[in-house]
Amino acid sequence: MTDAASQEAAPGRRARVVLVDDHRMFRTGVRAEIGRTEETGIDVVGEADDVESAVRVVAETRPDVVLLDVHLPGGGGVEVLRRSAGVEGVRFLALSVSDAAEDVIGVIRGGARGYVTKTITGTDLVNAVFRISDGDAVFSPRLAGFVLDAFAATDTPPVDEDLDRLTQREREVLRLIARGYAYKEIAKQLFISVKTVESHVSAVLRKLQLSNRHELTRWATARRLV
Repeated sequence: MTDAASQEAAPGRRARVVLVDDHRMFRTGVRAEIGRTEETGIDVVGEADDVESAVRVVAETRPDVVLLDVHLPGGGGVEVLRRSAGVEGVRFLALSVSDAAEDVIGVIRGGARGYVTKTITGTDLVNAVFRISDGDAVFSPRLAGFVLDAFAATDTPPVDEDLDRLTQREREVLRLIARGYAYKEIAKQLFISVKTVESHVSAVLRKLQLSNRHELTRWATARRLV
């Protein structure tokens, strides 16, 4: 796990947090890791596993910080940000397995204050929550560069119609395939079954009119998606 922050939370500090992720086991792990209120100062006041439940829980609990997965049923983290924009005092920290530039830029443009990957340690995640609560921006190493480059650019990037045919999950699978991951490794990384990985790969090959993973890797490399 990589560092996202080096400072420790000050004694006596408190932060109310909502966890938004479509994998129950992951939410359970995060709650166990950071939700020890007397030790960490974090009180997990709600959980959600899709866009609809996330919007509802955020509005009902009005937490200090929402830990938000990028890929969610119902429209993704960006949709949660859009629909929760009117809830005052809530700050969002993206917590995702994806380290893709388009995912990082998308949620930051949507209003998130930071973006860390799921390789972050529990201690660093606690620190990141308090920094976000204070209004700071927090990023895992190298992800900040994506944001700086995106907001420094004056031209709108060209639309890639082929890439736009793919869902967010298909893009994740595509990127991992192109990096040489085996199906079992991808399944473990994304918390899905091997059969689901196979289905996503088949869909990607069909949509892009490619024949095998070698062609897929070349396609992704040419677009700098790896």
